[in-house]
Amino acid sequence: MVAASGFVFAAIVYVLAVLTRAGQTIENAALRGADQDNVDEADAAWQALGQITIYSLAAAVVVVALIGVLRKRWDLTVAAVGVIVAGQLVVQALKRFVLPRPHLVEVTGDYAHNSLPSGHTTIAMTVLFAAIIVVPWKWRGVVLFFVLPWATAIGQYTLTAKWHRLSDTLAADGIALAVAALAAWWLQRRGSLQPYTGPRRIGRVVLVVFWSFAAAATLALGLVLWVFPLAREGLNADEWVIYLGACMLASAGSLIAALTYLACWRRIG
Repeated sequence: MVAASGFVFAAIVYVLAVLTRAGQTIENAALRGADQDNVDEADAAWQALGQITIYSLAAAVVVVALIGVLRKRWDLTVAAVGVIVAGQLVVQALKRFVLPRPHLVEVTGDYAHNSLPSGHTTIAMTVLFAAIIVVPWKWRGVVLFFVLPWATAIGQYTLTAKWHRLSDTLAADGIALAVAALAAWWLQRRGSLQPYTGPRRIGRVVLVVFWSFAAAATLALGLVLWVFPLAREGLNADEWVIYLGACMLASAGSLIAALTYLACWRRIG
């Protein structure tokens, strides 16, 4: 169900944002609004995104595989590495060969090409999901503490650096979640997952509650920054406000996807 929901969500995002004139206009306005962000924020975004290379991705795959090997859990190793690899295969195929971007509004240059789904957001989210799969239950709080903030920031940084639109990050969240859910389903089908019956870890509960509130807050703020200006001014709404709303919604999308997947692994060893 989670896998199907992820793919359906990505499809809906594509239809609304790419195949409609209003969707393209709003997202292009958000990209122009990013020009008004301060230089430090833009530099931080470029630096963070620049660190995601083929070499750093390979290093992440090696670390994930090494954890699984040290645990002597080849099934988890295959599933975790498969999530990262399959995520890239799916999004690159969709972006390059499958999904067109019709020219519904007048744009030139980088705004004209299709960039959905975001490969960088997919990398960040699938690395997070792979870590959830391969680490022991007692260490998932550590993953939540260190990896989740980074993965969430990458989605927003793609907007700040103007590498991607909001729809690109949201579609990537949905696809990454779907691929990871299929991996968990495969593990469950082969009997690899066992319930954890140990004590509850309060630190992890606190982290989950904190990030849940953060997801709700960013989603609410993003909707407010979009709904009221667009209702009042239509497609001529202030580009800076639209950009800020897009950043909030990008963060919310990544957080909701991460928390959804974490909930699927609740008390599973």
